[in-house]
Amino acid sequence: MSEKTKVLNFTKKRQENIEEKRRNFERVFFQNFLGAYATVEQSGVIKPVDILDISKDGLLFQSQSSARGPGLAVHDEVTLRLYFTKQSYIPVILKIVRTKNKLIHGDPYNEYGCTFDKSVPTFQAVSHFIDFVYSFAEHSSMDRGDTKVFFL
Repeated sequence: MSEKTKVLNFTKKRQENIEEKRRNFERVFFQNFLGAYATVEQSGVIKPVDILDISKDGLLFQSQSSARGPGLAVHDEVTLRLYFTKQSYIPVILKIVRTKNKLIHGDPYNEYGCTFDKSVPTFQAVSHFIDFVYSFAEHSSMDRGDTKVFFL
């Protein structure tokens, strides 16, 4: 084995760790803090979704399959509401570019890969939010309970 193969690429490994941390943070953040609802424009139905991944280009979400209506198809447009309080949200327009059916614990789900309509004014706020998610993943620390905190 040559000396070159023994050298670790710390930059690449750091980026991989940051990416994994970001994805874990997104899952916890979207499941426990941020409520998101997709409005399917064809039927006017507001349906809860789980956001799985987000980037400046788009996002990935899933929703439980319903016998009440058809799923979304490639090229459909959807308005996604990102709720930051119970009554206020930021709407973003998404275009479905990929669909996938899957089973989670025996229940049918649809997964949708989407791109953002960046011409909508609300995308600017979403863009800043995405920057925060990436920055948080890079700079946050894990609380492992090893520090004592005293409250007065």
